[in-house]
Amino acid sequence: MKKLMFLFVSFLGVFALLACDGETTEAQDEPVVLNWNIGADPRTLDPGLNGASDGGDVINNTFEGLVREKQGEVLPGMAETWDVSADGLTVTFNIRDDAKWSDGSALTADDFVRSWLRGMDPRNASEYSWIWSYTNVEGAADFANSGSDDDATLDALAEAVGISSENDGAQLVVELTTPTNWFVSLMSFYHFMPVPETADVEGEGQWAKEPGTAISNGPFVLTDYTVGDKLKLEKNPNYWNIEDVQIDEINGYFIDSETTAYARYESGELDFIPSVPTAMIPGLMIASQEFHVFPLLGTYYINFNLAGDPDIGGTKDIGDRDNEIFYNENLRKALALAIDREAITEALGAGQVPAGGFISPGFLDHNEEDFYENSKDDSDIVVDDGAFALAETYFETAANELYPDAADPVAELRTELETKEYRYNTSEAHKQVAELVQGMWKDNLGFTIELGNEEWALFQGTRTDGYYDMARGGWLTDFMDPSGMLGIFTQGNAYNDPDYNNPAFEDKIEEAQTATTAAAHFQALYDAHKIFMEDMPVIPIYHYNDTMLVKSHVKGWSRSVLGGIDFSSAYIEE
Repeated sequence: MKKLMFLFVSFLGVFALLACDGETTEAQDEPVVLNWNIGADPRTLDPGLNGASDGGDVINNTFEGLVREKQGEVLPGMAETWDVSADGLTVTFNIRDDAKWSDGSALTADDFVRSWLRGMDPRNASEYSWIWSYTNVEGAADFANSGSDDDATLDALAEAVGISSENDGAQLVVELTTPTNWFVSLMSFYHFMPVPETADVEGEGQWAKEPGTAISNGPFVLTDYTVGDKLKLEKNPNYWNIEDVQIDEINGYFIDSETTAYARYESGELDFIPSVPTAMIPGLMIASQEFHVFPLLGTYYINFNLAGDPDIGGTKDIGDRDNEIFYNENLRKALALAIDREAITEALGAGQVPAGGFISPGFLDHNEEDFYENSKDDSDIVVDDGAFALAETYFETAANELYPDAADPVAELRTELETKEYRYNTSEAHKQVAELVQGMWKDNLGFTIELGNEEWALFQGTRTDGYYDMARGGWLTDFMDPSGMLGIFTQGNAYNDPDYNNPAFEDKIEEAQTATTAAAHFQALYDAHKIFMEDMPVIPIYHYNDTMLVKSHVKGWSRSVLGGIDFSSAYIEE
């Protein structure tokens, strides 16, 4: 009926134009537009330099790696097919003939070699260069972790990395040091996506936020960016799979406030929001078909600042920050055991899993058993209120160790803790968790810690630089192995926010990485997790769930099992 009406109106329009002897024009269809709240203003949209999920979601829609993963299914991307050698040590990706950049120029295996070396290169200070240690690509870890600033040395290390472009760029050949069953699926992660040759070599990758220089290779291309406000994406006419791309334009907004975003969703201004106010979740779970909940492979936790700890701390420069109180293991355990995780997840009301350990449910070991189930008892942590008495015991022991000459050591410890701060990034949900934890420490241990918050962009720097006493942390794995979570707490990793440094733990991580059998790999990871939980450099709170509201007329969107949003095949149903 709509088509007939359109033809009728067009027919009348032709007569009107002929009657006035005017010029004819072709009718233009209205573009299909999606309005999406990204959340925070991403720090960068450079695949090789980004380290946050907000930037990652945008990158996942503007760039594409060798493969694209949707709902756990690994699909061809820039690689049309791939082959793994019988010994598992050589992976050959066959680049599709129609692979192009958004400016129409050809994309080849050479672009992947150049981009990957850029991501590894210490001179570029990528937050994710550490991940190359978990790819098992020959020579990649040596290059990424060299610590050298000598150009000749670094160039030689780059030459030794086991990646090459073959057959005039038609094939990317990757040499591995050990069979790595997650390698191909990992190639969907944004760090492994190519960047154009015109991308700057150093700095924050600002080229990717400038429409004039933001050349990409995914389903959409950046056409506008207003700092602190919004961006605009448009369909990439040179994307190999453009026939499946049904959205013409995406308006992406940087609305940090969940309450504000929810109000704009309800008013019809937004079609897709990545989170909702926690108070709304119980009602939405019952009544709304537009509310979606997905489990995530990740953990919400609290960092202790351990820099300088002679036993398990690193050498991060934290200025005049006085964090020595947290060097006491019994205090860390007391603070961890005084938290009722079930009460927190019930208050949040979105189905999060209370954390008894650091590794979330969903990782299967060599026996097809859940790593979470086998490792959640590696410490005294319980998920309910059953460890409060033990928390008091640890607290008293810590007080006597820290203030042996005080008339009332426990009172001294409480007074000192009330000068400390727990810092989190601005969000209603983070504030709710902080206030709940603050109340539990008050009720169970007798002190009130200060709370402080910062906008996301500032908070990332504060946490990375170690300018905090305790700080909110969270990690979602980038590949389907527990080492993708535990591995961030090794020295030299950009996300080792507590500056944890235990050689025994690092040895186990290394042992897992070099293991030649799956059984040895997982046994080393179980051992590493036990050491980690005994040291307690962080306090696990819960394992993540994704919650989002999506208008019923938005169809065909998908997500990665690791959490990334994908609009490459989304459409609007009228």
